[in-house]
Amino acid sequence: MEDQIILYIDSNYVSPYAMWAFVALKEKRLAFALKTVDLAAKQHREAGYERLTLTGKVPALVHGDFALAESSAIIEYLEDVFPAPAHPPLYPAGAQQRARARQIQAWLRSDLTALREERPTTVIFREPSPKPLSEAGRAAANKLVHVAASLLGEDAVNLFDDWCIADTELALTLNRLVANGDPVPESLRHYVQTQWARPSVQSWQRREA
Repeated sequence: MEDQIILYIDSNYVSPYAMWAFVALKEKRLAFALKTVDLAAKQHREAGYERLTLTGKVPALVHGDFALAESSAIIEYLEDVFPAPAHPPLYPAGAQQRARARQIQAWLRSDLTALREERPTTVIFREPSPKPLSEAGRAAANKLVHVAASLLGEDAVNLFDDWCIADTELALTLNRLVANGDPVPESLRHYVQTQWARPSVQSWQRREA
């Protein structure tokens, strides 16, 4: 019998990092339990949770007696421990495409700060923001659109031949603009809509483990 898998996520279901870990588990076709952490009540600062995760971060994965925080680490752990062909891959097979996917993931986590602040994921999962983007926000949005358009062909529905986890991460970041009604090229809107229709993403929206 395989060790139980538990994913700790924010109780509001608005963390992009939690969503990406959730989607990775779904795409790997792994059974897991969901446990929510109330960030407003500072449950992530409680001693038990901090001991479990080392850093008190959300999301966190527990697999048997092993626990791990940080979405990027969780995703790579799942890829290593539950490899193809027994479980569908999260990354492309080729080394260069895998590296590009990881570059995209790292970039989305470390750049575009103004966009992430002015278009938080609540514009996707709750309601749009009425505030126009600031100059810094527009610059970040333009950079995102430029990079995404350079990676995707006119009618592309995936970054590479097949879906990979970087598609979900890029689509969510673009959806900060799309869901809010900000200008985005039609080809990128189509990409977001296609990615958002994946069963794994729909399960997150329905809050289904």
